[in-house]
Amino acid sequence: MKKISSLTTILGLSLMASAQVSNQQQFDAKRAKQGQFEMACFILNGGKFTEFGTFNMEVNTDNNRFSIFTVFTTNYSDEVVTDTSISDGQSFLPIYRSSYSKKRELKLKFGNEVTGYHLDKQTGKRTAIKESVKDAYIDNYAYPYLLGTLPLTTGFKKQLAVYEYKPENKSSLKRVMVEETKNNIFDTKNTGQHKVWAVSIFEELTGDRYIYHVDKETGRIWKVEITDSKGNKMLMIDKETDYNPFTTAFTKQDKENALNMIKNGNSVIIGEAFARDNQNAGTPLGNIAVFNINKKQHAAAGTQVVLIPYTDFYKEWVKLNKAARKKGKGIPLPNDAADCIKVATVYDDKGHFEFTNLMPGEYLVFTEFGYTHTFSRSEVVGYTDHYVNGLFQGSTTNSVSRGYASNATAAPQKVVTIKKDGDKEEIKLKKTL
Repeated sequence: MKKISSLTTILGLSLMASAQVSNQQQFDAKRAKQGQFEMACFILNGGKFTEFGTFNMEVNTDNNRFSIFTVFTTNYSDEVVTDTSISDGQSFLPIYRSSYSKKRELKLKFGNEVTGYHLDKQTGKRTAIKESVKDAYIDNYAYPYLLGTLPLTTGFKKQLAVYEYKPENKSSLKRVMVEETKNNIFDTKNTGQHKVWAVSIFEELTGDRYIYHVDKETGRIWKVEITDSKGNKMLMIDKETDYNPFTTAFTKQDKENALNMIKNGNSVIIGEAFARDNQNAGTPLGNIAVFNINKKQHAAAGTQVVLIPYTDFYKEWVKLNKAARKKGKGIPLPNDAADCIKVATVYDDKGHFEFTNLMPGEYLVFTEFGYTHTFSRSEVVGYTDHYVNGLFQGSTTNSVSRGYASNATAAPQKVVTIKKDGDKEEIKLKKTL
């Protein structure tokens, strides 16, 4: 019995070693990248892609492990799906896999055998899992994140053996086929164009097809095009939530200080938000607003007014946004910095708003609202030629003054300084066109 047991162990180790060599020949572990990413999920409905959820992922390569942690949330319910996949950091052979949602629970451990359980929460059926798999394979959940470690080039093709447990399947091993690889470009809002490999995938078991847009330099997945076996089409687009153009750091202490500024003081800012129309627009007096003629148009009740502590970090954010908007772009605040903004609501038809509980310091207050812009403009409607004794002396223009109205957007902002605790600052948040 001991000889049989020893022989079994040797054979098992031999198979694992063989599998490691096989997998190492496929993937370049040095190209495995870590990071935190977020993707928006869309489904094609009525000829239009509609966003229906968010897919957050974290990839780690620490401690000789290749670990993937993901959370999927939908826009239409409180459903959350969390998944974990851990593989060996060199061979990428699977070590651990779990998945939790309202509908099911799955937990697997990999070794000489795959062991674990599957729980159908709708029926209450729990299935114990214990099966031997001799061939080299990777976790089905991990393979998309490993595409960037393959030797991709134009025309590259490959068959990958992957393991995915589903109660209804006769076998958990399936083939994932890289059917085509082509050059492409993916254009992002924040960082511009990226050279990518468009990797076309066919999953044999499900009949689903994918096109992964994999960054040539980093292996990052920028976009996924999905067509399931029934013809339904979906998209996943990287939201670049890790984009950080800032040179000024926003530390944990910075966050604590900023929150203290907007929560723990006794000062207030009371304001009025309005636009004052300049009816001289388009005339030689275009830069002069006639204040006793041009009436205020107040921000409507419900308009949001934003206050931020005007520290070095936020000053850089304002500067970066000013430059980005010239290109039709915007720079989002990091989540920690966004937690430190304060929002008030215009509460009447006179554009009034207020901020309370403020500490002494410098603040930026801003808003954006629409209004009707009226203006007059002189227009040339013809010319009169002048002749003296039959010789042309020149022309004069014939013009009329006409009034116009158009929709406009006001985006006033103001820097406010509170000198001592308990002060009340009254401001006019105005925009003149």
